[in-house]
Amino acid sequence: MPVRPPSTPEAPKPAPSRITIRDPQPVLDGGRYAAKRTIGETLPVSAEIFADGHDVVRAVVRWLAPGQTAWREAPLRHVDAHIDGDNWEGEIAVDVLGRWVWTIEAWVDQLASWRHELHRKLDGGQEDLGSELAEGALLLNAAADRATKADKRLLRAAAKAVGDAKRGQDDRVRSALDEATIAAADRFPDRSRAASLDPPLALDADRRVALFGSWYELFPRSWGGLKGTTEVVPQLAELGFDVLYLPPIHPIGRKNRKGPNNALTAGPDDPGSPWAIGASEGGHEALHPELGTFADFDALVRACQEHEIDLALDLAFQCSADHPWLTAHPEWFHHRPDGTLKYAENPPKKYQDIYNLDFGCSDWESLWNALLEVTVGWVERGVKVFRVDNPHTKPLAFWEWLIARVRTEHPDVIFLAEAFTRRAMMRALGKAGFNQSYTYFTWKNAKHELTEYLVELVHETPDFYRPNFFANTPDILHEYLQHGGPPAFEARLVLAATLSPSYGIYSGFEHFEGTPVRPGSEEYLNSEKYEAHERALDGPLLPMVAALNHARRAHPALQQLRGLEFLPTTSDELIAYARRAGRDLVITVVNLNPHHAQEGTITVTATTGAPPAFTVRDLLDGAEYHWRLGENYVRLVPGQKQAHVFTVLAA
Repeated sequence: MPVRPPSTPEAPKPAPSRITIRDPQPVLDGGRYAAKRTIGETLPVSAEIFADGHDVVRAVVRWLAPGQTAWREAPLRHVDAHIDGDNWEGEIAVDVLGRWVWTIEAWVDQLASWRHELHRKLDGGQEDLGSELAEGALLLNAAADRATKADKRLLRAAAKAVGDAKRGQDDRVRSALDEATIAAADRFPDRSRAASLDPPLALDADRRVALFGSWYELFPRSWGGLKGTTEVVPQLAELGFDVLYLPPIHPIGRKNRKGPNNALTAGPDDPGSPWAIGASEGGHEALHPELGTFADFDALVRACQEHEIDLALDLAFQCSADHPWLTAHPEWFHHRPDGTLKYAENPPKKYQDIYNLDFGCSDWESLWNALLEVTVGWVERGVKVFRVDNPHTKPLAFWEWLIARVRTEHPDVIFLAEAFTRRAMMRALGKAGFNQSYTYFTWKNAKHELTEYLVELVHETPDFYRPNFFANTPDILHEYLQHGGPPAFEARLVLAATLSPSYGIYSGFEHFEGTPVRPGSEEYLNSEKYEAHERALDGPLLPMVAALNHARRAHPALQQLRGLEFLPTTSDELIAYARRAGRDLVITVVNLNPHHAQEGTITVTATTGAPPAFTVRDLLDGAEYHWRLGENYVRLVPGQKQAHVFTVLAA
């Protein structure tokens, strides 16, 4: 009968970790999406962390930045360490573009726990500590096994001294509690039974312009084409703009072309809507020949780069009836049961000159890849910012896929969502990868509306939804601007530029253009969407624009979404708020009534960080006033002064 060789006993499995990590933050939808930060910011992280018993717990946040192979880490601080809470906080310094991975790791620190117990027994008057010191010697030797070089020698010597029963107990205790010994042991903790988040979480790190920037929108056909647009770049830079945004610059379809004021019939010389993309000259990859050549476009890109302005292009994934794809890929479009194409609608608006793509068609993969190729093609020509038209009418899965594909190779690309739709969809677009979004700001004009909305943006969605407060757009002329005259434009400009780190204006705003096509409409009369205008940067509001843009660049408090506090006022027509970043404090007061003077007091609270008495300087006109904590009188008169933007000077 054969003899079986003895089996090798299996090594015992390590016991589960004693650590519990709960409610890590920021976590979006259970870790499904990445939180957002820009270069130079920090990502605050937190969690509730504890273990059974009374042992000492240690915790760190660990992260792996794009392109790096070694994990970095920083300690978490134990806050709220009383009996009802075990909250830990820390932060990650964001310094590399792209997708990061991060986690929290925590463990029981046996040596620190032993020292804590030793202190308690000493304080309790226990005389014989021989067993405790013998245990400490073992722990110090184990730490020495993990240590390197000088720390290894130091810990070995400490272990020998602590474990030497021939030495006096007081001497052995002093060796165990020596500061250098403690520091060396802390550098090499036993993390073999540490707990960590499984799976790790994600962080998207963007360029600064994803968070902070002043945008200017113009139609190149109203500025002399691409060459004329290039000529105005230096002036835009002097005015303090960071982004120049162009609506679509592609060939425009002729079939179903719209005429002035959205007329269904166009004349032979009517240029049509730039959003009706595609003609015999090409589609989304082509330039409208009347705007110039690709050499002209490349010159525009270079001019923007030389003046540190980002060139943003409109990404409008829709087609005119003349788009080459209609012939080459008819399966990519929505068809009615009778075979006819379905044009775009957003009732009551109708876009008879535009046909929607079918993102779920039988050949969807080819369509998606074609759109990716279009996007990457413009990126390779130097475009790093896209304003995406109506992203809420396309599948979220498509945007998540496209943005991830683009940013994997080009992490410096920024996508702005032009989505005026349901709150849930707008937030979902932010989570899916959009770096910025248009907002409801245009329709928030009363004090309570603005206050409520900003509290939502600052406190509910800052980790994934970055607002861009456009004061007007080619599609939206709010009745506040229609009826408020120049003071209304001044008020909205100041609000946009000081409430949000990113804001924008569409050309014509600086000229106080506010005539609707008809009463009750938000469309402009003689809208530039359907005809070319003769434009120039010479509007009477530009000095205020320049003052605000330069103030925004000079003051960190205006470059972030956080750090906002609304201040009590004695008039509901006056809105006041403070923004703080470090020692930089800016206080803004705006008269929301464009027709009548408003006066009252503004209460500066101690929570703003202002000193008891201080001087404020108005960043709009340089005037100085003496203010204090508590009530301060303000009077703002339309036509004379609509707002104050104060920087708080040293007391």
